[in-house]
Amino acid sequence: MTDETYLDDLKTPTTGIDRRNLLKMTGAGVAALGTISIFDTMTAKAQDMSNGASNFYTSDRVTSQKVTFKTQHQTAVAGNLFLPKDMDQAAKNPAIIVGHPMGAVKEQSANLYATKMAEQGFVAMSIDLPFWGESEGQPRNVVSPEAYAEAFSAGVDFLGSQPFVDRQNIGAIGVCGSGSFVISAAKIDPRIKAVATVSMYDMGAAFRDALNKSQTVEQRKAFIATAAEQRWAEADGAGIQHIGGTTLELTADTDPIQREFYDFYRTPRGEFTPVGVTQETTTKPSLSSSVKFMNFYPFNDIETISPRPMLFISGDQAHSKEFSQKAYNKASEPKELVWVKGAGHVDLYDRVDLIPFDKLKGFFDQHLA
Repeated sequence: MTDETYLDDLKTPTTGIDRRNLLKMTGAGVAALGTISIFDTMTAKAQDMSNGASNFYTSDRVTSQKVTFKTQHQTAVAGNLFLPKDMDQAAKNPAIIVGHPMGAVKEQSANLYATKMAEQGFVAMSIDLPFWGESEGQPRNVVSPEAYAEAFSAGVDFLGSQPFVDRQNIGAIGVCGSGSFVISAAKIDPRIKAVATVSMYDMGAAFRDALNKSQTVEQRKAFIATAAEQRWAEADGAGIQHIGGTTLELTADTDPIQREFYDFYRTPRGEFTPVGVTQETTTKPSLSSSVKFMNFYPFNDIETISPRPMLFISGDQAHSKEFSQKAYNKASEPKELVWVKGAGHVDLYDRVDLIPFDKLKGFFDQHLA
């Protein structure tokens, strides 16, 4: 495979830092959770946020149905299964699992990707990560990287049990945060035969270091102390506190990256509120659980996925592109890094004219026989 491709078209007891300011300083709100003032110094290209967006795309060439299946922990994962209408269900067909951005649900980006891949002839399934959307897990919006990775492996279990699926040819696509979760899963589950990531975030590095390593170790420690204090509060009966996420309204001071997320998560373009969740808490993880990302290192041992192939896709204007570059650098062959010219991070959630579905089709056609 070619090396690199461009495509055109409260106070903490240890620091005395005010909690509200602390949460702004740390990486607690990064990735699809939304960004905060730590990124105020970054620049972002102004763009038409509605151009080509089709998050809720449906196809008359595809059938869909809701499914649920169990993880090894016997918790239920919810998914949507998409099948090509002209698929030979008497044959064994290749299949793809699609994971949504961190803080999102399957109705945001994952359904779109699964529908488009089903149009290309694949069995495709979008999933809700545990603690999010229609998947089980209490309390809601908990951070659990191990459980997220397990959901992909449980998806392989489910797809491989279907009579029309070739269990030897199951791949996965991870969008944004799910890119790091599917890598984590693939490292220990060789049944995932091919991995593609789009606008990937390394959620561990994002919380430890923030973008471009702009968070100090002292800021990291201060956030950890704040999360620990919140855990004490919850142990004493306090309610769950949520952090980060996408702002509910724009102001003159809203930074460009937060505006990018707002246009997707807080407008008809991509807004979706699951049953049992308030709009105010959508996209926002719980404070006390979010420190679990500090121990998440998805790129460690990424080379062990080889010889299974990996495809990394990112916009060349994406604020998150450092993560795709780093993963590509650390991965072993076969691998490919694709830059979509002119595309930002959220562009590749739903802008169908920018998302290189033909590249994804070619990749999985080649590697899922």
